[in-house]
Amino acid sequence: MDSLSGFLVFNRVAESRSFVAAGQSLGISASAVGKRVARLEARLGVRLFHRSTRSITLTAEGSLFLERSRRILAEIEATEQELSQASETPRGRLRVSLPQVTGLVMPALAEFMALYPEVELDLDFSDRMVDIVGEGFDVVMRGGQPLDSRLNAKFLGHFQHRLVASPEYLRASGNPAHPRELVEHTCLHYRFPSSGKLEAWPLRREHPEQAYDIPTSMICNHVETRICFAINHRGITCLPDFSVRKELASGSLVSVLEDFMERRGSFYLLWPSGRQMPPKLRVFIDFMLQRVFCADPLNRTGS
Repeated sequence: MDSLSGFLVFNRVAESRSFVAAGQSLGISASAVGKRVARLEARLGVRLFHRSTRSITLTAEGSLFLERSRRILAEIEATEQELSQASETPRGRLRVSLPQVTGLVMPALAEFMALYPEVELDLDFSDRMVDIVGEGFDVVMRGGQPLDSRLNAKFLGHFQHRLVASPEYLRASGNPAHPRELVEHTCLHYRFPSSGKLEAWPLRREHPEQAYDIPTSMICNHVETRICFAINHRGITCLPDFSVRKELASGSLVSVLEDFMERRGSFYLLWPSGRQMPPKLRVFIDFMLQRVFCADPLNRTGS
């Protein structure tokens, strides 16, 4: 504690260039300031200040010590602030951007609202790449490996893509045994709003140049629409497994070409780095890590 006191006194003297001014800001006498600086110099074995009757200036050693001591005091202050915030009640507006995977996140978000009524959730569902800082978002959930080093990231979990259709559709149109047979089927596709490109179906190829002829019988940018069309026997579509878990369990949809599906996706929470994390953001991140994908713990393996 005496060392920390010496750091603080030294910083005040270095900033004010005056023992008197430093003592006034700390509520002690100028002579007490001088004694603490002298003790610090004796302990370090170097002179920190050039003293004259008119001025006080830093020595080369003093300049180096000032830089290091500022870092130490800033870290102590940040730690104190973090510990004090730990006991604060999470409250205030929390802007969150999420992909259009409502079946995955809605139950967790509803539970979060019940547990933290003083946090005002401002939710934006979109698959476009948002500018987190520029658009004022506190946190976003996105798929794929994070590439922006300016953002903090937490891995949420993996999911698997599945090709699904209703049993009635397959009875009427046939159950494809190989991806090349999809050319004979009605296929329902997803278009990315940000790029306008169709989502590729992750089918294993026998060689890199191989391309399957997959008809584009319907295109939309909405998960629930494709689920509805598939349940109503309109064709085959590619969907993340969590979005059709209930339908697969009930038998209203079944998987096809499972042995040919090769890609799995991942979700991350991202938020700006270099900031003090407010309680509302901290509890949201911790909560989502515990709740999303919790129905299938195997999805949380790896990152």
